[in-house]
Amino acid sequence: MTRLFINGEWLPGSAGEFDVENPADRTVIARVANGDAADATAAVDAAATALPAWRALPPRQRSEMLRRTYELMVRDTDSLAELISAENGKSLSDARGEVTYAAEFFRWFAEEGVRTGGDYGASPAGGTRTVVSHKPVGVAALVTPWNFPAAMATRKIAPALAAGCTVVLKPASETPLTTFAITRLLTEAGVPAGVVNIVPTKDAGGIVTTWLEDPRVRKISFTGSTRIGQVLLKQAADRVVNSSMELGGNAPLIVTEDANIDAAVAGAMIAKFRGGGQACTAANRLYVHADVAEEFTAKFGSAVEKLVVGRSSDGADIGPLISAKAVGDVTALVASAVEAGATISHRGEVPDDKGFWFAPTVLSDVPADAEIVRQEIFGPVAPIVTWTTDSEVIALANESEMGLAAYVFAGELQRAMRLGEAIDAGMVGINRGLVSDPSAPFGGMKQSGLGREGARAGLEEFLETQYLSIDWPESP
Repeated sequence: MTRLFINGEWLPGSAGEFDVENPADRTVIARVANGDAADATAAVDAAATALPAWRALPPRQRSEMLRRTYELMVRDTDSLAELISAENGKSLSDARGEVTYAAEFFRWFAEEGVRTGGDYGASPAGGTRTVVSHKPVGVAALVTPWNFPAAMATRKIAPALAAGCTVVLKPASETPLTTFAITRLLTEAGVPAGVVNIVPTKDAGGIVTTWLEDPRVRKISFTGSTRIGQVLLKQAADRVVNSSMELGGNAPLIVTEDANIDAAVAGAMIAKFRGGGQACTAANRLYVHADVAEEFTAKFGSAVEKLVVGRSSDGADIGPLISAKAVGDVTALVASAVEAGATISHRGEVPDDKGFWFAPTVLSDVPADAEIVRQEIFGPVAPIVTWTTDSEVIALANESEMGLAAYVFAGELQRAMRLGEAIDAGMVGINRGLVSDPSAPFGGMKQSGLGREGARAGLEEFLETQYLSIDWPESP
């Protein structure tokens, strides 16, 4: 059994245990301690006790621990990738890519953490000097999803620790094992007891509510659905808790008539099918110019049909969906699209066993107002909608209340950038199907969230700004 991690100790959960299953075959791969409100409070006790010493530690010392954790993750890439594949189901190639990406957050924030910055200046009215500095916000509650169990944890833990905060973290109950593995590496790197505390649970609402109601918790950083994010923001409002929210997406992918179709197909394969489409940045609706729709669909569909679906141990390109409910939800969206007039033009094959499989699917002739283009699919389904004018496709792209990511493939770079700038999305891939980068500010507009992760902005999310106004009489 895997236990809670509180104040540097592995402890049993007060609410018993729960199973973690491999979605490829539904076998139980671990029994995990189930935390409750008392455990959540104990985690805050530990984080609050550790906070004064951790925030007083010279930034360089915190930086060295983060850098060491990066090195340890690189050392353990293969074992971490296998663990991700086992509990999440994604292919080994996707899992290795995630480990590389996740580790980079420790290296990036090891470098950023020693450059918190500040400012100094004279008041325009005279008579004072102003010194501006930054201090850690305090104990931070982190809530991570199942689809990127390594990267979503490191993207929050690394900047929090670099800023001088201590953390309590609730991993997704589907994928807590990767978080525990990273926690062991943090301990190996020298991070003191109480600085990082992990509480897995089947009662997510109870744990997070306990944290948000605790006056010692001054920060909530959440990645998950917009619906849950809205609930947490309402709870956070009661105590005016500093909040970062990385929420749902509904990313448009635009292909113009002058695009390099082969490059667009290659980019769309990455944007749509990385992680089996179970990513908030996944291309959710493909807008292809009518003049090239037939060529794009044929080439894209051919590539989709060649995708191998199956277990990561068998070298598959795409693994299972995370649960039976996920399969049911995606199935219902495809059925509604077909009922609305769409055609299943291309489809892959899935294993004939009890895993949570869904065949990679291309839908053609999709109505622009179909339910499947209004909802986040979170699965390997690519609906294609055609368009003819730039103003039309911009309007279609911006109809969604989500605004996380978007993708534009066009032959003329200036046109691609004009389209990208016209889309209400926090991140836009121009002639590429990947937007995530630890050195870039990850986040969205509208109902896709608040705040940014990664880059300089990711560190600032865990810092408070303070200034000292100093009496400075003018010289006689």
